[in-house]
Amino acid sequence: MSLIFSAKRFFSFLVGILIFSTSFASEHGSEKKKEFNVGEMIMHHVSDAHEWHLWGGHHDAVSIYLPVILIDGGLKTFSSKHFYHGEHAVSMDKKTNGEVEYVKGVGPAAGYAMYHEEVYKLENGELSFEDGHVHGAVKPYDFSITKNVLSLFMGAILILLILSNVARFYKKNGPVAPRGLAKYLEVLIVMVRDDIAKANIGHKYQKYVPYLLTIFFFIFINNLLGLVPFLPGGANLTGNITVTLFLSVCTLLVTLVSANKNYWLHIFAMPGVPKPLLIIMIPIELVGILTKPFALMVRLFANMTAGHIIVLALISIIFINQNAAWGGLSVPMALFISVLELLVAFLQAFLFAMLSALFIGAAVEEAHH
Repeated sequence: MSLIFSAKRFFSFLVGILIFSTSFASEHGSEKKKEFNVGEMIMHHVSDAHEWHLWGGHHDAVSIYLPVILIDGGLKTFSSKHFYHGEHAVSMDKKTNGEVEYVKGVGPAAGYAMYHEEVYKLENGELSFEDGHVHGAVKPYDFSITKNVLSLFMGAILILLILSNVARFYKKNGPVAPRGLAKYLEVLIVMVRDDIAKANIGHKYQKYVPYLLTIFFFIFINNLLGLVPFLPGGANLTGNITVTLFLSVCTLLVTLVSANKNYWLHIFAMPGVPKPLLIIMIPIELVGILTKPFALMVRLFANMTAGHIIVLALISIIFINQNAAWGGLSVPMALFISVLELLVAFLQAFLFAMLSALFIGAAVEEAHH
């Protein structure tokens, strides 16, 4: 495992040099034509969007335009195509005096604008900017089906179909030698039950196995969906910090709801600790309750996002140098990282489930006498 993270740190260092050198070249190069912007391309691919880009670029791009759902004095729905094929507008930044480009909606999207995938209501037909941020504009409540939301639905449906198939097999055949999907998933289910739940929670593990199985397969399947080659521009769902935040909050709630008297006693009245020290220890323990899910959130988000960024940056070497021969270097390196990401996809699901079980186990552990 240490070898994997050492390799990722090494490639992250190379990516940093690559992006820095590209930015330096774009600022100091003698050519006036627009340079290939590595950072902008990478952020476009790892960020959420209101479209699912398939292939091509600019006017030749082929995309699936997702529905925009807004609540602004009522329910308003329309296709995101009315933004992506809308009117390009330019505004001056009040602080930097630089030009900022955004898109005004057309047709049903008239009266709204999109900037960095965020939808704003136009004031007097324009957006104003200050220090690179939208200033003074109202954001309607946005419940749009974005790329990450669609990917979440796909992952959830896959989990239901796959695990329902396995459950039906055992319900019909009983404890027999597995066949079909059950043959491949039984080893993972047993691993979560025995090596994660039972090993970390103890004799009370059975009631928590469904939750641990759910988060393990949800993270694992969505990690893999982000790497599937036939989904160009695949959604970076587990690299979205709001998704990892939600999963971490779920673990926090399960831990706190399951916590027994012994758990709270070790936070507010630690045995053997002098009472004057409790003034210092109690706040530390309370902060510790929140830092555990925070670590879960950041670990999953950072590892999955880093893998996507490294692969995209390595492929970008070809376009930076505008020579296909560089593919002989960048493609094998990107392939190596992609294969490594398959292992990381499993490891991150395993670690999230294992640490969740560890936190739950600490909350339900009985006092030792």
